Amino acid sequence: MSTATPAGPGSGPGTDTYRPGTTINDWRPEDETFWRTTGQKVAKRNLWVSVPALMLGFVVWQVWSVTVVKLGDVGFDYSKSQLFWLTAIPGITGGTFRILYTFIGPIYGERKFTAFSTIILIAPMLWLGFALQDTSTPYWEMCLIAAVCGLGGANFASSMANIGFFFPKREKGNANGMNGGLGNLGVSVVQLVAPLVITAAVLFAPAGGPLKSKKTGEDVWLQNGAFLWVPLLVIMALLAWFLMNDLRTAAAPFSQQKIIFKRKHNWLMTWLYVGTFGSFIGFAAALPNLINTTFTPINPDYSATTYAWIGPFIGALARWGGGWLSDKMGGARVTMLSFVGMGIALVVVISALPHGGDNGNFWVFYAGFLVAFLFCGLGNGSTFRQIPVIFRDQHLKDAEGKGEEARAAALKQSEMESGAVTGFSSAIAAYGFFFIPAMFANFPVVNSLWVFVGFYVTCLVVCWWFYARKGAEAPS
Repeated sequence: MSTATPAGPGSGPGTDTYRPGTTINDWRPEDETFWRTTGQKVAKRNLWVSVPALMLGFVVWQVWSVTVVKLGDVGFDYSKSQLFWLTAIPGITGGTFRILYTFIGPIYGERKFTAFSTIILIAPMLWLGFALQDTSTPYWEMCLIAAVCGLGGANFASSMANIGFFFPKREKGNANGMNGGLGNLGVSVVQLVAPLVITAAVLFAPAGGPLKSKKTGEDVWLQNGAFLWVPLLVIMALLAWFLMNDLRTAAAPFSQQKIIFKRKHNWLMTWLYVGTFGSFIGFAAALPNLINTTFTPINPDYSATTYAWIGPFIGALARWGGGWLSDKMGGARVTMLSFVGMGIALVVVISALPHGGDNGNFWVFYAGFLVAFLFCGLGNGSTFRQIPVIFRDQHLKDAEGKGEEARAAALKQSEMESGAVTGFSSAIAAYGFFFIPAMFANFPVVNSLWVFVGFYVTCLVVCWWFYARKGAEAPS
């Protein structure tokens, strides 16, 4: 396989145009003069195209989290367990394809791959929109659609690995936090917007006719929650193609990237990121149906479509804050704080669930989840700040005393490895989207939540021992 193609004749180091839509060969973000005069503007342009493209990927990935809430009301005869599985399936495919996307982007060029990975998301949205208009659509077909929607979640791996290359060390946490955090807002956007657009024929006749709500007798255009995103996906694919850049310095064949599987800190940071992002995306996927099946039967005012989107919204913004805060006080400290906060928050959630014949306390339950999302978000930002710092420091330490050429080679190698680790860790963590709803579907919710609390304890120990304590192997 070939790497990204050069920008054109004479495109050697120092002769790049840095125009939108080109391949850049000479990229030196740690060079203060280069960054101030050229790099910063180009990096921010790529970032601000990447963010909405990633956001739409999360919309497609999470569309089922809000769709399942309405299926029974309009006549789809699926069990409680089947609805949880429809929510969980995109997590399996999203996580699996993230592994692939981690390594494909640097091979072909992130500009081209961002455009491609965005435009193909039109297919599952069209398929879902048509399937939702017929209550006789078989369950197996809905499962296939849910699986294809997982491609939207895969975009995160390539996007996060790419953006880190553009920024200098001092701004990586903020840039990754912004890209990931605002991209994660796609979860809240779909959970907020979809319930609004299904209540009227806002897309007119081409979108098809309505179904009837069993509860209210009103018309429901459930397909609008899928069709709405199609034109936006087209627009973002075009913007990615014409406005982003491929970085020659980020190009690397799989034969070079696979070195990360021999790196201990790849596996340790993946463990930590499973705790933060795995929790965020799993709770975001499961919370609407958890509210709908646990508290809505007790009081219809406790509506999943009203409340569920706020948690992911808080978590997404907190991710940005976690990256920024980590640049100031160190990623490992913020990561430890996040696991302590998440554990305490879930204990509060457990205490508020219905048990022993009582109705529980919805508001305490809800507040506990909001706090959990807050700390998940902080940890998402801090772990992704830790990764480039760890690999940069490790490689520079190995290059000490070997001259400037060895130092430059170490920096380049650390950038490549940290990008691959970022993508790979996000791929494994994405399985939280599958496992958390699946656990809620097959085991008592209280037992599942205690398992998560225990897991956070292990993450806290790993982070403290390897990254936060005095004399740690890789302080970050």
